[in-house]
Amino acid sequence: MKAVVIEKFGDPGGLEVVDLPVPVPAPGQVLVATEAIGAGGVDAVIRRGTLAAYGFRAGHVLGSEVAGRVTAVGEGVDARWIGRRVWAFTGLSGGYAEQAVAPVGDVVELPDDLAATDAVALGGSGVVAHFALDRARFTAGETVLVRGAAGSIGITAVQLAARGGAGAVAVTTSSAGRGERLKELGATHVLDRAGEGGPAAPAGFDVVVDVAGGPQLSQFLDRLNPNGRYVAVGVVGGQPPADFGMRLMDAFRRSLSFATFSSDTVPGPDRQAVRATQFADAARGDLRTVVHEVLPLDQAARAHRAMDEGVVFGRVVLAP
Repeated sequence: MKAVVIEKFGDPGGLEVVDLPVPVPAPGQVLVATEAIGAGGVDAVIRRGTLAAYGFRAGHVLGSEVAGRVTAVGEGVDARWIGRRVWAFTGLSGGYAEQAVAPVGDVVELPDDLAATDAVALGGSGVVAHFALDRARFTAGETVLVRGAAGSIGITAVQLAARGGAGAVAVTTSSAGRGERLKELGATHVLDRAGEGGPAAPAGFDVVVDVAGGPQLSQFLDRLNPNGRYVAVGVVGGQPPADFGMRLMDAFRRSLSFATFSSDTVPGPDRQAVRATQFADAARGDLRTVVHEVLPLDQAARAHRAMDEGVVFGRVVLAP
């Protein structure tokens, strides 16, 4: 089968298409013939070598979420999964391939009316957006900022905050055009990447969901209202300054909170319940997905260049 591996960390040119044996599902796993593969920010971070300390090596097959049909099951898995259309989480590897294995506990059957491309634009990101707002203790009437809102996590977070009755939903983005698209999804205020949005923009926020991270994170901590909660869900813009915690200490009397969030810390059944609900909402049109572009699997490097250049709105999807 065809798969995409990292031959050299760094530039997207280090990605190579290779032939690999079809994986055999281990006990508790299913084998999925992929129809759509999500290409996301975490893939780009791994490819750049940012997470080298976690043991990623040359030859690593990128990709964490796929959609397609189950073609085989491992020992202990109900054979009735075979033939079902599913979304599957493959971990931090194995998704950029014509066939991928995943634990059956990380597999969700898809509604008939939901396209595979839409499933991989929502399956991983929707859970992060949902639980980030939950961990921030977001309640109706509060002011929310989604920083780095043009990706699939941010797009879903905007919609969920608006549906949850936020008093205002501000977003940071790189262009007026993207801002208008985010307004169609529920944003009420558009800020530039530095957080400027004119006199009508909120001066402070009760909740910040941050996908970007990077050196400007500290500046956005300063925008929290008293008792404000800041949840970092990604570092696509790089690591924050090492001393960013001093901003919290300097604002001690405002009772600010900062947290990181990974969906790895959510019990599997809870993640799957949220995914099933969001897939059903998307199939009905109550939750919108945004697919930036669908590219052949062998053009994974092109997908990564688009992510590195910051031109992606939504999710790039690879198709075998």
